[in-house]
Amino acid sequence: MRWTMILSGTLLASLGSLTLAAENSKPNVLFLICDDLNCDLSAYGHAQVKSPNIDRLAKRGVLFQNAYCQYPLCGPSRASFMTGLYPDQTLIRRNAIYIREHVPNVLTMSQMFRGGGYFATRIGKIYHYNVPRHMGTGGHDDPFSWNRTINPYGRDKEEEDKIFSLRPGSFGGTLSWLAADGTDEEQTDGIAATHAVNLLKQYGKSGRQFYLAVGLYRPHTPYVAPKKYFDMYPLESINVPTVPDGYYETLPKPARASVRRKKEQIDLPDKLARQAIQAYYASITFADAQLGRILDALDESGLSKNTVVLFTSDHGYHMGEHGHWQKTTLFENAARVPLIIAGPGVTAQGTKTSSPAEMVDFYPTLGELCGLKPPKYVSGVSLAPTLKDPKAMPRTEAFTQYATGYSIRTPRYRYTFWGEDGAAGAELYDHDSDPGEMKNLAGVVAHEEIAKQLSTRLKTRIAEARKAPPGVKQVDFKNTRRVPQPF
Repeated sequence: MRWTMILSGTLLASLGSLTLAAENSKPNVLFLICDDLNCDLSAYGHAQVKSPNIDRLAKRGVLFQNAYCQYPLCGPSRASFMTGLYPDQTLIRRNAIYIREHVPNVLTMSQMFRGGGYFATRIGKIYHYNVPRHMGTGGHDDPFSWNRTINPYGRDKEEEDKIFSLRPGSFGGTLSWLAADGTDEEQTDGIAATHAVNLLKQYGKSGRQFYLAVGLYRPHTPYVAPKKYFDMYPLESINVPTVPDGYYETLPKPARASVRRKKEQIDLPDKLARQAIQAYYASITFADAQLGRILDALDESGLSKNTVVLFTSDHGYHMGEHGHWQKTTLFENAARVPLIIAGPGVTAQGTKTSSPAEMVDFYPTLGELCGLKPPKYVSGVSLAPTLKDPKAMPRTEAFTQYATGYSIRTPRYRYTFWGEDGAAGAELYDHDSDPGEMKNLAGVVAHEEIAKQLSTRLKTRIAEARKAPPGVKQVDFKNTRRVPQPF
């Protein structure tokens, strides 16, 4: 009788495992995002920055060389890609806003997965947080988006008094850094990685279907990382960008203001500039090491073959280019983001694509890869065709906005105008001859025709990005269009 019960129990357990496997035939999702990370990565051709774990992810996925945020500021960008809507649709164009203040009934990307039977977990920063003020809290998170949330809090938060800052006592909105004592695992992002590792081990054993979003805080200011990462970038090896005399006079007034508004960061002394770049690079390599721990756990748990991995940042970042530091411009440095997608449905493994991509495309792309249907109002397009054929182009250009400016990036050109229909000035850059976007060709007779074509296309994109999403309630309130604060 006892053996009969044991055999019956074993059979039931086996049947249960088969049922669970059948239910979990759709891929899992591991969504990895760094904060304020530009494309200064070896996978993107940077000669100095060490990012071995991001590099190895690229070898088994597709790397998008021309992916762009929709707003170069944390809060608006994160609200945009998590809803699949443009900032003029979410009405979120500054920080410190909960998404449901403006779009109360929106269905977020992770809600789609929850509705599809996935267990959605957030570790760290996915929606907006003031950094470092909100570390260890829920920040401006959306609780409807998750089954579970984890808010890591580490030594970097506890030792703020040791951090150097250009504005003493202020860290998130200005250049600040610390070569920290202690280990990776004592830092907030190290703790986040440990949580992710433990969850992946659990999921590997339980078979639970998951959407796991891990948001690292680095390399957002303050640039805090253990000292060993700073040692990888000797100050004498750092290259500080320069700006030629008369450059700022070539820019429209709003563009000039966007790169000159941080007074304490204008014309940094060479030593401080080198230290800031060193600290930023150190923070990138530290973040890469935590990503490596998570990717190792994915492999060791046996989940990598059935898990879509999407790695990105919330926007780009300047490190002295155009004489600017940090974000909030409509130049390539602030608009461009790293994007790598790997896992089931990605057959063009180890390839790079020049196909334009936008962050609003994450929602429909992950939906298609996992057999889920996003709401019809989502503005993004699926990048799945490019994951099979890197020459496929679901988009012909990428769209970004900031303050009163709007910009499109085609494979060759960037065209930007400021004010309604460009009343406050325009910019045109030819990336074939000027990848640094230092020569404004707007108003040059030889480029009038291409400027006209791009202006027409940009106006069309603006009209599309302003369309009210059907079925989504929009609540506007005063001051949503004010110039956002950069932290």
